[in-house]
Amino acid sequence: MSADKPRLLITAADLAPEALALLEGFEVVYAGKQPDEALLTELCSRHQPVAIIVRYGRITPGVIAASAKLRVISKHGSGIDTIDVNAAKARGIAVRAATAVNAPAVAEHTWALILDCTKSVSRLTTRMHAGHWDKATHKSTELQGRTLGLIGLGAIGRRVAAIGAAIGMRVLGFDPYARDAVANVTMVDLPVLLRDSDIVSLHCPLTAENRQMINAAALAAMRRGAILINTARGGLVDERAVRDALESGQLAAAGLDSFETEPPPADHLLRNTRGLTMTPHIGGVTDAAYVNMGVAAARNVLEELQA
Repeated sequence: MSADKPRLLITAADLAPEALALLEGFEVVYAGKQPDEALLTELCSRHQPVAIIVRYGRITPGVIAASAKLRVISKHGSGIDTIDVNAAKARGIAVRAATAVNAPAVAEHTWALILDCTKSVSRLTTRMHAGHWDKATHKSTELQGRTLGLIGLGAIGRRVAAIGAAIGMRVLGFDPYARDAVANVTMVDLPVLLRDSDIVSLHCPLTAENRQMINAAALAAMRRGAILINTARGGLVDERAVRDALESGQLAAAGLDSFETEPPPADHLLRNTRGLTMTPHIGGVTDAAYVNMGVAAARNVLEELQA
């Protein structure tokens, strides 16, 4: 590596070429596909990066402290819950997120999960491959006239709302931080949203205050036979309570794209649960979002270092 260029650590095995073109003034170090804390700490200690672009792994106080030159931590995405923001702040290190750039991708994936839960696409495909023909016994859920409840009305939630309204759904929203009205959305408090929604979909960041906000009590407050969708953060949901609600029929179905522990262990309690569609946290992973998030993360690094 050149001693003349500052070093930048990417907690992944790759970054979009369009983003790398912006970072030509840096020596780029890759951490690999699934970097753990020990590896990230060692790489920071050895290479002393001025910046970290975070795709995978957790940026802990130990990782942050390992580089005396570190000035900015830039998330390849919108959620910064994998970064210890307080530890960074204590050392005067900026933390930036690539906000809103993956909103189209996550909103589309939200609807993929909603449609799979209501139209049973995955289950019926499996049945067809096994030689079954369930036309006489299957009934899907029609969404027109149903109520969609959205927790969080940022860039993603608003896109999900627009699609729901376009297909004739009533859309309720809860977001204590929303500053303006959202077209076709009726704002309500959380208990009303849980009580009145046929589908509840999460689109809020994970904080200490809302961790496991969808717990046994929240699920019991929902309509029997409702559907839960989470394309936000796994920590928002009590996974054991979701499993119990699916097994009891309180939830008719659930679609989850994020989990408390990622990847979930082989014996994870949600595996083989009835009515559950799961995807491996890929809601924001599309061809366009990969480029857009990388470019935004690179620009955030440059803006902070040039400030």
